[in-house]
Amino acid sequence: MTTSPPSDNTDDPSGDGGSLSARDRRRLTRVYSDRTIVSVLAGTGLIAAFMQTLVTPIISDLPMLLDSVPADTSWVLTATLLAAAISTPISGRLGDMYGKRRIVIVLLSIMTAGSVVAALSDAVIPMIVGRSLQGIGLGVIALGISILRDVIHPKNLGAAVALVSATLGIGGAVGLPVAAVIAQNFSWHYLFWLATALSAVALVFVARIVPVSTLRTAGKFDFVGAVGLGIGLIGILLGVSKGTEWGWSSPGILSLLIGGTVVLLAWGWYELRIPHALIDLRVAVRRPVLLTNLTSITVGFSFFITSAALPVLLQAPDTTGVAFGLPLLIASLCLMPLGLVMFFTSPVAARLSNARGPRTSLILGGSIIAATFSAGIFLTDEIWHVVVISTFVGLGVGFAYAAMPTLIMNAVPPSETAAANGLNSVMRTLGSTVAATIIGVILSTQVVESGGIAIPTTAAFQLSFGLGAAVSLAGVVVAIFIPKRRQSYEHTASIPTQ
Repeated sequence: MTTSPPSDNTDDPSGDGGSLSARDRRRLTRVYSDRTIVSVLAGTGLIAAFMQTLVTPIISDLPMLLDSVPADTSWVLTATLLAAAISTPISGRLGDMYGKRRIVIVLLSIMTAGSVVAALSDAVIPMIVGRSLQGIGLGVIALGISILRDVIHPKNLGAAVALVSATLGIGGAVGLPVAAVIAQNFSWHYLFWLATALSAVALVFVARIVPVSTLRTAGKFDFVGAVGLGIGLIGILLGVSKGTEWGWSSPGILSLLIGGTVVLLAWGWYELRIPHALIDLRVAVRRPVLLTNLTSITVGFSFFITSAALPVLLQAPDTTGVAFGLPLLIASLCLMPLGLVMFFTSPVAARLSNARGPRTSLILGGSIIAATFSAGIFLTDEIWHVVVISTFVGLGVGFAYAAMPTLIMNAVPPSETAAANGLNSVMRTLGSTVAATIIGVILSTQVVESGGIAIPTTAAFQLSFGLGAAVSLAGVVVAIFIPKRRQSYEHTASIPTQ
């Protein structure tokens, strides 16, 4: 059994960094089971992941709905991506310093506010603001995984981490059909009112049930490092995501890519020379952490291919005999098994990690993804082929996502768990961003005209799947070199158990 937070929602009632006696903690807290806590954090992760696919059903209609142009409405997606990438490592560090649960509550409050702003929007600027605030809230997934290390009994930790990690896929896969039904039958504003209600419910449950973690990192918050990381990530991610649209040789894209790289190099130099860095790069470059993060890029890349290529294959007009011309709702239902299999894989992945180590789960996951995409090169003729590809990629991603946070937590001190998981999340985002750009180029250049519509060719999808297989295989090779030996950092729950 594990204790819950104090009723006054403070993360450190003593104010002394977590030196409360067991008697004081019992007096200040109520008792909840590990299963209840995990359920709340997994539900919160599902809601956060749902925010990513929330606008997918209306993205093509946004210029009309917001009385704008496609170039401007594209920022509705881009702003969310950038906000999430920047806020996740920063909120992780804040969680390590001031309490992970406290920062989760702050992020959920911001997400709720962003949902309200978007729901009330009829113009592109407030919509971008609302979506940016929603993106800031996406850091709750990495923080939720980090909370587990502090408050869950060690025997339940592996399964809990696997389940919360799987919400990254489950929320999008399950949420897309729900969003499609709402968009097709009601006003699009209801999408954001639903997001508001879900975020508010998550906020209440986290504040009520998730325990306080008294583990803290000493020192001052690195504001300079946070600004530098934000500017560098904006430059790199924005340059990669907009390269095709603006032109890779355009001054704007070159400035973003070169400038972002220079800023990140300067940021790294600075972080190595201050006592309380935003991210401890000396830990980040240790072999287990570095190789896990590099593998995370490949997993994020491969996973996003299912979001970039498979919906096009299902929904593009069937006039050329390549795609299937399905409506959005049916197409999203065809892709739902990806998320469901991630959910059902999580306990199996946890048992494998406990028995053979998380490195084994990561290698197995990457191998399944590589094999699936390799088979997918020859399986593009039937709808059930797409369902099979989606399902088995979800199986592989389920094993990989269950393993990566555990590998990170085994290799970093408990006081740096949230920041390290936040950086790992950024690596997955980087892989997804690169995949979106490359697959977008492939599907937009290898096309045939039919009825005035450019439809990707069979070769375009085969190339996309072949690239996914190659990148996944590269990730497997990297993962093989992750050390088998666990670091000396042990799980220590900061909440007393009974």
